[in-house]
Amino acid sequence: MLKEISSVFSFLTIIPSSNATLENIAKYMYFFPIVGIAIGILVGSFGFGLSFFLDPLIVSLLVVASIAIITGIHHTDGLADFADGLMVKGTKDKKLNAMKDLSTGSAGIVAVILYIIGLIITISLTSGFDLFRAILISEILAKFSMVLMASLGNSASLGSNSPFVMFMKDKKKLSVAFILMIIPVIIIGETTGLVMLGVTFTLTIFLLSISTRSFGGITGDVLGATNELTRLASLMVFVSI
Repeated sequence: MLKEISSVFSFLTIIPSSNATLENIAKYMYFFPIVGIAIGILVGSFGFGLSFFLDPLIVSLLVVASIAIITGIHHTDGLADFADGLMVKGTKDKKLNAMKDLSTGSAGIVAVILYIIGLIITISLTSGFDLFRAILISEILAKFSMVLMASLGNSASLGSNSPFVMFMKDKKKLSVAFILMIIPVIIIGETTGLVMLGVTFTLTIFLLSISTRSFGGITGDVLGATNELTRLASLMVFVSI
């Protein structure tokens, strides 16, 4: 089981694994919340320590940078491609081709810039143990949102997303992912965590609806964009309550 979990870690972070085949990762997608817990504890502890010595805005910048380094900006690229696909006028095929284009369009660049600015500003509004809680919960929910979307959605086209969608049609796996997510969210987040979870469900279903209408289903880029947008949305909820 440790090998399977390590393969999931290698997919969501820069940690290498010799067992990281796409099918193996997809088969154990329901372990995504565990990776969220690990990233949240690591980055949250980093931000918690820095908040005692540095200005909140500088701490926030370093926290966002640490998230980018640990995750390899893998899903941020998906956000850019998702934005490019949405902004293309025309058929679903044209939109899908825009997402597959290796060059990033103006919509993608703007989306990433706004996303990063939003993260930095939002994280700067909290500090200390609250900062740790915010990062931990948001990372768990971000990873769970991808599991939820793969479980509810259908593939827009045959690609890297297909095995994830196929394996997550097993509702037992979704139940396991939910349990792995809900326990720390309730313990650490309490009422605020439940509100953040509600926003996560709502945003995931909203993005699934947009993706289905625009692309005919979901893609790997849509899953990545969901991870990023859920992280930002849940953080915004945390600092607003």
